[in-house]
Amino acid sequence: MKFLYGITWLLIFQLVGESLAIVLNLPVPGPVIGMMLLFAALLWRGRSSEALDEVSDGLLSHLSLLFVPAGVGIMVYFHRIASEWLPIGLTLLLSTVITMVTTALTMWWVMQWSQKRLAKKAAGDGGK
Repeated sequence: MKFLYGITWLLIFQLVGESLAIVLNLPVPGPVIGMMLLFAALLWRGRSSEALDEVSDGLLSHLSLLFVPAGVGIMVYFHRIASEWLPIGLTLLLSTVITMVTTALTMWWVMQWSQKRLAKKAAGDGGK
């Protein structure tokens, strides 16, 4: 029963995200908006529920199944991919490098911010 509650919450957040994307004519996909809203709700709450933990574990254990449609798409459009391999390859390479650099810089910033907060707490002003 917990799985049903957890999947219901995931679908509710996806529905809200889709609705906001359509109503506000946003350039961001609805599921991404729903995921950001779920993240904000979890930050506000401070923890995840057992139901959400259970459904997340279940989905993650079957994550490899989500790659099947992508593999089928590659096989269906193999001739097009083969004819345009250079721009596709360059795009994949560039997007990977940009993602890695952005992630590294974000992690560096978070670590700097966290160390400053810890230093302020140690100094005795409560981290404000």
